[in-house]
Amino acid sequence: MSTPRRHRPPDAEVPSGAGLPAAVRIRLARHRRPLAAVLAAAATGFGLLALRPSPPPSVQILAASRDLPGGTTLRARDLRVVALPTRAVPDGAVRSGGPGRALTGRALAGRVLAGPMRRGEPLTDAGLLGAGLLDGYGPDVVAAPVRVADAGAVRLLHAGDRIDILAVAAGGPLEDIVPAYGRRARMVVSSVPVIAVPREPPGDHGALVVVATSREQAMALAGAGAGLSVTVAAGR
Repeated sequence: MSTPRRHRPPDAEVPSGAGLPAAVRIRLARHRRPLAAVLAAAATGFGLLALRPSPPPSVQILAASRDLPGGTTLRARDLRVVALPTRAVPDGAVRSGGPGRALTGRALAGRVLAGPMRRGEPLTDAGLLGAGLLDGYGPDVVAAPVRVADAGAVRLLHAGDRIDILAVAAGGPLEDIVPAYGRRARMVVSSVPVIAVPREPPGDHGALVVVATSREQAMALAGAGAGLSVTVAAGR
């Protein structure tokens, strides 16, 4: 006489892993904790991503793509677009993008830098020479042309350099015999910015440089006479 089969109620719980081969159950038991740790770490990571604040708003501006000396006539490849946080954008920065404000390096090609720029330095409106020599300077500033005896020294200058201008005073009575004897240099103006270095045909008449000065400094230069020389000042 056969033993009747016991039927499991439909709502009875099935033990974990029931119905699986023994080898599979052993493998699951062995990797249960590492798998749980991985899932917990993933959940934590996704939670942190959800809580992470969004990046601060940024502004696209133009910056130097390489080191540029003062007086450089800009070309398209001299500038590149960089994104800076809004709080880090300097006043007067030349922006790229935005309604009615789209600018690229090509749009500024031909403009002249008022001073030197380092690679990555943002370009501002004060860093560009305008149509007039004194654009960006105060109302009491004048453009003073100065003829310097050493034309070679002038060729080393660029717009934006700051220079000292010296005059050589006459020496004592022996100067008629030894022209250089007793001659002394005196400072006429100190640390004035160069705003233009005009191109002139070569000759023995020195070279011209235009500097931005006060009216008093311009008068001192006019009365300094011939034989002026220049040295580059420390603060550019």
